[in-house]
Amino acid sequence: MIDQPTSSDAPLAGFTVGVTAARRADELASLLVRRGANVVHAPAIRIIPLSDDAELGRRTREIIEAPPAVTVATTGIGFRGWMEAADGWGDAEELTRALEGTRILARGPKAKGAIRAAGLREEWSPESESSAEVLEHLLAEGVDGVRVAVQLHGATTEWEPVPDFCEVLRQAGATVIPVPVYRWVQPDDSAPMDRMIEAVLCGDLDAVTFTSAPAVASMLMRAKENGVLEPMLQSFRDRVLAVCVGPVTSAPLDVLGVPTTAPARARVGALVRHVADELPRRAGIVRAGGHELRVLGACVVVDGTPKALSPAGMALLKTLARRPGQVVSREDLLAALPGGGGDTHAVETAMARVRSALGAPRAIQTVVKRGYRLAVDDSADDLVDSVSSVPGGGLGRTGEAS
Repeated sequence: MIDQPTSSDAPLAGFTVGVTAARRADELASLLVRRGANVVHAPAIRIIPLSDDAELGRRTREIIEAPPAVTVATTGIGFRGWMEAADGWGDAEELTRALEGTRILARGPKAKGAIRAAGLREEWSPESESSAEVLEHLLAEGVDGVRVAVQLHGATTEWEPVPDFCEVLRQAGATVIPVPVYRWVQPDDSAPMDRMIEAVLCGDLDAVTFTSAPAVASMLMRAKENGVLEPMLQSFRDRVLAVCVGPVTSAPLDVLGVPTTAPARARVGALVRHVADELPRRAGIVRAGGHELRVLGACVVVDGTPKALSPAGMALLKTLARRPGQVVSREDLLAALPGGGGDTHAVETAMARVRSALGAPRAIQTVVKRGYRLAVDDSADDLVDSVSSVPGGGLGRTGEAS
């Protein structure tokens, strides 16, 4: 975990954001930390070096020996990496000549730039940067009997959109040559991703960022292997915000009914600015005991200042925050404590520590013989209503389930 600055004007102060990127992870984390976030990094994928990828080499020779009629470039880094790998094998000139005789389609501006950097020229590129629009373009022209090379961007999984792209072309009669550039596998060390999945399940993260569809697919695969796929998806639906760099990245989550958000431009800087705008906007505020409280995934922000609580303290406060102003019994609070068990004295002890850590002793009220409540200010009913109306209930999708 990377510590955040303590500046009270940092928009992400107190928020905890998961980063799944393998490439440019340090840059992404640094930009988030600069805005005040705590960052938890768990690389979702490991890239196989292109020069060591025998499958890519085999496909490259196939294209050199029998060039396709159409070549689809889906990503800039993938197309550029393909050309660099071919150069390392001594095949770059032959590959370039083969592609010069094909109609090249570029999914977006980065792919277009990589094509031109290789001395080639694309015939067409959609304004939407959408694989679906590329597919529609090809189907409208007709691909029956046409050989089409498609640059992939990872391993074939049930959640990746590009293999579906290839299958639709095959069903339309095309002969598809998949080109598996920068093929990915799951990380050698699965422990960081397992911890991130657990943090999603527990609501300890406010958001998780994804910069590629393979990263999404890999996290889904790992959750399925661990037997927690459905609970993880539900947590993303209810309380942890899934932030994707663009529509291609979000596609695996879209088909599973997980709401996502993305910046207008598919760039790392835009992604960070979007996180900094969205999380504070979505985080509910409760005015209690004369203080403003935001109960986040891993801490509480009191009057703009993040306050660290123990796991037990966070569990208690999250439980109270689900029903601001309402009494929660000691028994319900006891059940919320990590590990459960024990007696209600454990709740009293933990609650005393919470009050001390918050520095807002009047924010939590003891209701004799009944339990505890957040002492919501009477003048703040509109704030409580705004919190309750956020999708997911409680404090919305930043840490709390209804």
